Order: sequence, then C-alpha cells, then structure tokens
Amino acid sequence: MKRDIKEIKNKILRTYDKPDVLIDEKETVGLMKLSDKSLRKFLEDEPDRYSVSDLKVVYK
Repeated sequence: MKRDIKEIKNKILRTYDKPDVLIDEKETVGLMKLSDKSLRKFLEDEPDRYSVSDLKVVYK
C-alpha cells in the first residue's frame, strides 16, 4: 500500500512539472523563429564562407 501511494505521488509530481517544460519549449521555438526572421536578410547578404568542395563529407 505504501509503495502504491509513493508511486501515485511520483506520477502526480511528474505531471505537475510538465506545463513548465512545455511553456519553456514553446518560448524557445518562438525565439528561434523570431531570430530566423530577423537575421534572414542579414545572412542572405553575407558571402558564403565555405563552398561545397570544402566539405569533407557530401550529404545527398
């Protein structure tokens, strides 16, 4: 009985922490999208530092 109560308590605690993790992930994704949009023009105007021939492995 004590083991069952402890297991239920652990499950409740893990469920309780999930919303914070999901909010953090959503904020991170939002910041990444904002960064991508705001830096796109700047990065498009920059010359490429490396060419395809500089790569050690070519992925297809």
